Amino acid sequence: MRLTRYAAAAAVAAAFSLNASAQEKIEVKVAEFVGAQHFMSKWLVGWGERIEKASGGKLAVKHFFGASMAPVPGHYDLAASGRAEVSWFLHGATPGRFPLTELTHLPYVVGSSEIGTKVINDAGLRAKYLDPEHKGVKVLLLLTHQPGNINTTKKPVRATDDLRGLRVRPSSPTIGAFLTALGGTVVAVSPADQLDSLQKGTIDGTFIDYGGAGIAFKMGGTIKYVTEMYSYVSSFGVAANQDWYNKLAPELKKAIDDSVKGVEKEVGMGWDALDDVGKKLLVDGGAQPIKLSGAEDGKFRKVGAQVTEAKLKELEGKGLPARQAFAQIKSLSEKHAKTSRNFWN
Repeated sequence: MRLTRYAAAAAVAAAFSLNASAQEKIEVKVAEFVGAQHFMSKWLVGWGERIEKASGGKLAVKHFFGASMAPVPGHYDLAASGRAEVSWFLHGATPGRFPLTELTHLPYVVGSSEIGTKVINDAGLRAKYLDPEHKGVKVLLLLTHQPGNINTTKKPVRATDDLRGLRVRPSSPTIGAFLTALGGTVVAVSPADQLDSLQKGTIDGTFIDYGGAGIAFKMGGTIKYVTEMYSYVSSFGVAANQDWYNKLAPELKKAIDDSVKGVEKEVGMGWDALDDVGKKLLVDGGAQPIKLSGAEDGKFRKVGAQVTEAKLKELEGKGLPARQAFAQIKSLSEKHAKTSRNFWN
C-alpha cells in the first residue's frame, strides 16, 4: 500500500511538472500573407527559430502562411488586435493609414531593397516619424522590396508617351498618381487577381517587381515586356501586439529585440536576389526586358518629381511634417546607396 501511495504521488508530481512546463511555453502566432516558400516567409521561420532558442524554449512559434488568418488588408490589425502575436503586413494594403511611412513609395526614392530597408529602419527616422503611425503594435522591423517596373502583355513601353491609354494596375495609390500623370489609366486589381486580369485582357499591364511577377504571382508566359524603370518600392512591417509584448518577462523581450538588430542588410539582400530569379523566369517565358534611354529615364523621373511634390503638399495640407520626413528619407537613401546594391547603376 505504501509503495502504491508513493507511486501515485510520484505520478501526480510528474504530471504537475509536465503541466507546469507546458504552461511555461508562450505561443507566438505569426501571420504571413504569402506562401511558405516565399523568401520572407522563410526568413520569418528562421527568425522564429532564433527567438525560440534565445528564450530557452519558452517561446513557441507557430506560423500561419498564405493569409490564412486574414486577407492581406487585415494583417496589420491581426497584430494590433492580438489575434496574432506577430504579423507581417503590407503598408499599401491599407492606403493612407501610414502616410509618412508611405513616402518611401514615391517614385525614385530608393534604388534597391537593401537601401530601402536600411533607410526605413533608421532609428531616428522611425522614432520621430514612422513608429508613431503604427498604433497598438511594437514595430520589430520595417522593410521594402526591390524596385518595381512596368510589365505589359501586348504593347512595349519605351517612352513616357507609350503609357497613354494603357490600362495598368498600380502597386499603390501613390504609383497610381504616377501612372495617371504619365497618361495611363488606373485599374484597381487585387494582387491575387493580377494574373487573371492580364490573361483576360481587362488590364494591359501592371506595376510590379521582378520577384513578385516571376516568383510570387507566376506571370511567366503572360508578361511580354518589362520596362526596367526600377521606379518604386513597396514597404512592409513585422510587428508584435504591444500589450502582449509589454507582458513578457524582460529576458523574453530581450530575445525578441535582439533578434531583429542589424538584419537590414540581410533582409534587403534577400529581397534584391529575388530580382534575378524573377527576371529569369519571365525571360524564359518569353518576356523582353526594355532598358530606357537616358533621355526617357529623365522624363519619367521628372514626372515622378512632380508627383512627389504634389503628395508632399497634400500631406502638409493635412498638418503632417511630410517635407521634413521626406528630406530625411532622401538623405538616408543617398547615404546608403554608396554601400549597397543599387538597380539604378
